[in-house]
Amino acid sequence: MKPGEALRAAARYVRQNPGLVVKAASDATKLRFGIPVRVLLWAASQSTQGAKSGKPKKNAPTDIEIGASPPALRFAASIDAMGTPLRVSAAIRVEEVFIAADTVRVAIRLNEVQLALLGESDSPIAMLIKSGVLDLSKPGNVVKVLPKRPAFVVDAGGDRIVLDLLKVPALGKNARFRFVLSVLSPLVGVKAIETDGEHLYLALKATPRGLPDAWNAARSRA
Repeated sequence: MKPGEALRAAARYVRQNPGLVVKAASDATKLRFGIPVRVLLWAASQSTQGAKSGKPKKNAPTDIEIGASPPALRFAASIDAMGTPLRVSAAIRVEEVFIAADTVRVAIRLNEVQLALLGESDSPIAMLIKSGVLDLSKPGNVVKVLPKRPAFVVDAGGDRIVLDLLKVPALGKNARFRFVLSVLSPLVGVKAIETDGEHLYLALKATPRGLPDAWNAARSRA
């Protein structure tokens, strides 16, 4: 998605919904920032398209659906899992976010997870789904025993999965991102990430007593 296209789409949305400006200004005074769920759906659909062809990228999710199931975000998509076409859906709730200079931990809850085969298949994944061996009520247990679990998945169990975003190489090795994190993390924390009927909200909390640490972090870069 090109930045210009995203800005033009956002401008069109605001023009069509002028009341959003007043609401956004009111929310900002409470350190609460929202984005319409329909914009997330648009962004997801754009990210799966080829830049030139406009056609879906190879192996990209299709038929994406994003909706609110307060306080969770509901997601569904058709995917190709190692040659097995599946319809995947779940309600995703961000339980906790902890930010520090050396970690960005996000704990999520996955509920109402469903996997449905799109056509006949005798692949190992299809056999697992047909047999009912996978306990979809506890996806964290499945993730926990994966033989090649990604490094950024630091804990899993039941319906809970904990991610450390700084273990994603693109973020962990980004010096500018790490610097901004070291300055802002003492000052601002994440209070909640949740949905209402139409928006996904990020609620922040200010910690002014962290100003000395933020100042020292900023001076260290000077």
